[in-house]
Amino acid sequence: MARRVVVTGIGLITPVGVGNDATWSSICEGVPGVSRVSGFDPSDLKTQIAGEVKDFDPTLYMEPKDAKRNDRFIQLSIAATKLALEDAGLEVTDDISARTGTFIGSGIGGMSTFYDTVLTMENKGPSRVSPFFIPNIVTNMASGYVSINFNAKGPNCSSTTACSASGHSLALSAKIIGDGKADVMIAGGSEAPLIPLTFAAFNAMKALSTRNDEPETASRPFEAGRDGFILSEGAGVLILEELEFAKKRGADIYAEVLGSGMSADAFHITAPSLEGPTSCMNAALEDSGLNPGDVDYINAHGTSTRLNDVNETRAIKEVFGEHASQIPVSSTKSMTGHLLGAAGAVEAAISVLALRNGVLPPTINLFESDPECDLDYVPHTARDSEIKVVLSNSYGFGGTNVSLALGKFS
Repeated sequence: MARRVVVTGIGLITPVGVGNDATWSSICEGVPGVSRVSGFDPSDLKTQIAGEVKDFDPTLYMEPKDAKRNDRFIQLSIAATKLALEDAGLEVTDDISARTGTFIGSGIGGMSTFYDTVLTMENKGPSRVSPFFIPNIVTNMASGYVSINFNAKGPNCSSTTACSASGHSLALSAKIIGDGKADVMIAGGSEAPLIPLTFAAFNAMKALSTRNDEPETASRPFEAGRDGFILSEGAGVLILEELEFAKKRGADIYAEVLGSGMSADAFHITAPSLEGPTSCMNAALEDSGLNPGDVDYINAHGTSTRLNDVNETRAIKEVFGEHASQIPVSSTKSMTGHLLGAAGAVEAAISVLALRNGVLPPTINLFESDPECDLDYVPHTARDSEIKVVLSNSYGFGGTNVSLALGKFS
């Protein structure tokens, strides 16, 4: 029998707040984190708005020299881990180091470093390329730096499954603990994609909202007038522990990871299929020993794109049947925007806080529902509800899907 896995710490750095309390209070209050891009002049881009992390000082979490040479996605992963370990009241001492692992996902890694270095080489020549270029762009370096900074010598992994990356980090970390390969996993995701090239690329795919004059209402999952997702940055890290290990050290337990499901659409690199998310959610229920009627809330992938929102709604109906109309479903991307590879961990953390606090996050900006999106999306305002089981969905380019089942600990 697999060992039970629990969540004991959370670290959140998002467009709606730096830290758990700031993020959670903004989510509950329906505060949008989307604004005009300030990191560079976006005037020549079709999309000029994003979910930026504001008031983030990396030197609060690492030495100034490390902050200077590390890509922002690495900075965010280290900072979120520090917050999560502090929240868990856990120090990775030498006696637990070998049984403590890291699994930090990222969809595209060090894009800022990549972009800046290409410009440097083009303008100043190859002799000006930094020796830190490769360590800053490789996606597994978020996990690597976390391992180094926090003395974690157990399994060290990374997932690069696009927008499912950190969902896979959490699902696979729970399996690592369940199989007895580690007692603690530092798991989550980090993303810092806000450079002109990324905007231009997603605009070329017609994936981003161009509602530049209305940034606060631009992210509108399931809404009839939605026109694309909002590109965002941030990080989410959860501390997962084997139950007896956590109890022995007197940890405060947030929730339990009940199980997970993974699938592939095997259909198209960007367009979703109905079979992929349906089989993924069904697999999560089976892995967790749950029936459809046991699920009290779904934190949807909910990107604010035409195809995803309708497809996810159909998949939920397929899996849950008549019960689907009774399950509250919300997309916190309506507030945070889409953090790509970090989205799954941030949304899983928000789901855990929903379980702990008995509050369902809202879907803001739902002014007029798409006729094909007809579930209870918790519109506009957070809702008090004593929930026991949550499903958190993440779907990514390449047709990769993951669903996490999280439960109130008892």
